Amino acid sequence: MVNMVETRVGKVAYGDSGEGPVVVLLHATLHDRRDFDPIVSSLRRDHRVIAVDWPGHGESPAPAPNYRPTAASFADVLTDVVAGLDLQSAAFVGNSVGGFAAARLAITDPQRVSRLVLVNSGGFIAGPVTDLYCRTLGIPAVMKRVLPRSIRSYMKASSDNDHAVQVRALARANTRDGVVLTASLWRSFAAPEHGLRPRADRITAPCLVIWGSKDTAIPLRLGRSTAAAIPGARLEVLPTGHVPFSSDPAGFLAIAAPFLAAARNSVQ
Repeated sequence: MVNMVETRVGKVAYGDSGEGPVVVLLHATLHDRRDFDPIVSSLRRDHRVIAVDWPGHGESPAPAPNYRPTAASFADVLTDVVAGLDLQSAAFVGNSVGGFAAARLAITDPQRVSRLVLVNSGGFIAGPVTDLYCRTLGIPAVMKRVLPRSIRSYMKASSDNDHAVQVRALARANTRDGVVLTASLWRSFAAPEHGLRPRADRITAPCLVIWGSKDTAIPLRLGRSTAAAIPGARLEVLPTGHVPFSSDPAGFLAIAAPFLAAARNSVQ
């Protein structure tokens, strides 16, 4: 049975397992919550683990036809998920646009966020060159040409789960809806409201930034910039692509589990 929670754009699917302090897992564009399968079994030993499928991803139904997907709209959906599930305080692990959504929640509703783990995240990278890059990829005709190659490039698939992730993302990338959705999300990052850097000092939750050094979508130099923007953030680097928790679950957990355990211990 699939768990569903109502949001402003329709129902959103989520997995819910384990007991203890809550950890919410948020995936990248065109991906789904199964990306996190290699680490869920370990995390749920000590945590209640909630893994969300963004609208139109995974087992979440397609949103209304007039819905325009943007990074900010995903952050709005996260606000609704947190309220709908009555999550008073939780740790958030966000990959790519999932990192943007988690970081924005930490800025706008800080009491809801006990710990923040940003994994090859968007939101803290600004400037005219970056904006132009995002606007260019926001053109569906451009995105259609580059998307399949981009997925293979940024994944650097090295594990069985990586290859499964890549197959699912490529299947979505080869549809019109997948291209339009991805272009819309990339284009949205060029809009001023999607720049979190000016508000980064409002993040009060302890923050861990984990970056795959082989990522070609959001390179490591941008990971360093992200960590530098957030007061007190710690940067850790793994030799992977865009989805480190899938490519190197043991390495990821060696870094993230003690960080999340500190939040668990603080509420005992």
